[in-house]
Order: sequence, then C-alpha cells, then structure tokens
Amino acid sequence: MAEESDLERTEPASTRRLEQAREEGNVPQSRELMAFMVLAAGAGVFWVLGGWLSQRASGLLRQGLSFSREAAFDTALMKGSALSLTVDAFVIAGPVFLLAIVAAVVTPLMIGGGVISPKAFQLDLNRMDPIKGLGRMFSWQSVAELVKAVLKALLIGGVLYWVVRHEQDRLFALLGQPIETALISFARVLLYSFLALVGGLAIIAAIDVPFQLWQYHDRLKMTYEELKREARESEGDPHLKARIRSQQRELARSRMMSAVPRADVVVTNPTHFAVALKYESGTMGAPTVVAKGMNLIAQRIRELAGENQVPVLEAPPLARALYRHTDVGEQIPAPLYTAVAEVMAYVYQLNQFALSAGDLLPPVAPEAIAVPAGMDPGVPE
Repeated sequence: MAEESDLERTEPASTRRLEQAREEGNVPQSRELMAFMVLAAGAGVFWVLGGWLSQRASGLLRQGLSFSREAAFDTALMKGSALSLTVDAFVIAGPVFLLAIVAAVVTPLMIGGGVISPKAFQLDLNRMDPIKGLGRMFSWQSVAELVKAVLKALLIGGVLYWVVRHEQDRLFALLGQPIETALISFARVLLYSFLALVGGLAIIAAIDVPFQLWQYHDRLKMTYEELKREARESEGDPHLKARIRSQQRELARSRMMSAVPRADVVVTNPTHFAVALKYESGTMGAPTVVAKGMNLIAQRIRELAGENQVPVLEAPPLARALYRHTDVGEQIPAPLYTAVAEVMAYVYQLNQFALSAGDLLPPVAPEAIAVPAGMDPGVPE
C-alpha cells in the first residue's frame, strides 16, 4: 500500500516541471476564451463602425446587382468589375479580420503566456497510437468535454432563440422595406444578435478558463518520489559541491595571500591571529584589511610579511578585534580608528627611519594598544 501511495500524483508541480512543460509547448489553453475574444473583437468593430460598414455593404450590394449592357457582352469589363467588387469587399471586411487576428494572437498570452517551442512541431508517434487514442476517447476528460459542448450548444441556442423571438416583428418587417432601410434594420438586428452571442460565450469562457487551469496543473502533478528525485538532481552531488567550495576557498585564499606583500603592516596576536592592513591616502577613507587568518594561515601571513619587508607589529587585543569585526576587503570599523592610527603612525616613523639612512633614531613600537570595550573577543564583557 505504501508503494501504491507513492505512485499517486498528489504533489503540485514544481517550478522546474512547469518550466519543462513550457519548453515543450505545453501551456494552458482555452478554446472557449479564444472564441469569445475573437467574436468580441468582431462585435466591437460592428459597434464602432456599424454605420460605415452598413453604408459600404449596401453600396457594394447595389453595385454588384447592377451592370450595364456593355459589361454583359465585354468580358474585360466584367473582370474589372469583379476585381473592384472583391477589393471593396476586402476593405469592408478588413477591420473585422484584423481585430480577429489580433484577438487570436493575444488570447493565449492571457492564460498561458507567450511561448515558442520547436518541440511542439516535432513528430511524436505516441500521438498516433490507436490504443491511446481510444483511451482518450473514453476518458473522463472526454466526458467532461462532451458535457461542456452540450451545455455550450444549449446556452448559445437559447440566446439565439431569445433574440429571434424578441426581434421577429422587425425581421418580418424587413420584407416590405426599401433595400437601404432594410439593410440598416437588418444590421441592427445582426449586431444585437452578435452581442447576445458574445455574452453567452463570455459566460462559457468564465467557466472554462478556471477549469482549464485546474486541469492543466492537475495533469502536471508529481509523485512524492519524483519531487525527491528532482530535488536531488537540482542540488547535485554533495561531494562535487564540497569539492567546488574547497576550490573556491583555495582561490580566495590565494588572492588574499597575494595582497600581503603590498600591505603596510601586519598586526599579530602574535601566533594565533594575523591581520594585514593597507592605507592609501586620497583613495581610501580608512585603512583596509587585505588579508587575515588564524593559526596556520596567520603563520603564512607572517612569513610572507617577513619575506617582503612588511612591518609586523604584535598587538594581541587589536589583532583579535580586527579579525573578529572586519572581513577581507573591508575598511576598519570606526571604533578602532584610534588604535589603528597608533599603528599607522608607527609605520610612518619606520618608513622615515628607512629613508634617513641612519640619521634618525629607530622608532619605538607602541605597546599595550587599547581597543574599546566589547571589541576584543578575548576579553569577556
């Protein structure tokens, strides 16, 4: 029973599953929404341009039903007249077809978003499997589509029946009206019928869109085992990830060590901590930590400083505070400005002594550099 429950698709589709479905061209669609939008676009054109369309249509009908004696015996004139009538018909129907095409293109974006997938055009022999085709024909989805089609036919048929009953007097009156008046009246009846049809399709679309969205997400549901397998694949091999992190740490450490020879001073604990500082007047607001480490890394920083004649100053409280409160690449915090200023003053005196060629006395290294309370992690608060 446990195995059977694991095989049940009860888990919502993951983000990756939805993205894969979109890549394959599998997005939610609603034919009812498409039909409603196309017909609504047509109804909008008739509502705005109804007068112009009726006038042009009546003129086109009058022109098509009348011809001269010469045109009856001249095929060239008949071809020219037919071509002119065809162009006029396209001009009249152009706005309707144009907005219908725009609605057909925009509608899929409203429910499923835009997607262009080459996989949707690939040949899939599974779709041609007659056994699976029979299964789809007698599935509950086919029953739902049949029920929906019957309800749609009843709703649209009822709307059209109501329109015909409501407008029957006006329809019979068309038989005794001149063609101009009859066309205008018929266009008005046609517009009302069209609007009623669009209203019925709006009700159908409002029901169908949530159903299609639910059906789409229900079809993409996953089993618990699929979710776990996808999580493992997305996370990757833990050993490989650990190796990558180790390599990243080595690269960062290598870059950090390469900055030690250019540092101004290295503050030590003296053995457990080492922090390398650098300050460039005019470009830095405050001294910056270019390298730091403890134990073996601290020892290597001290060795590099000795090899490159970088001053090393033992100031255990300051070294611990800098290591604790500052990361590599960051400027020292404001509470340590005074303590670091003593260190930088000592470095300046060392540089002046080196330039004096022995004319000046060697500077005395500062002792017992104090740091503000709470900054030294080695001293309990």
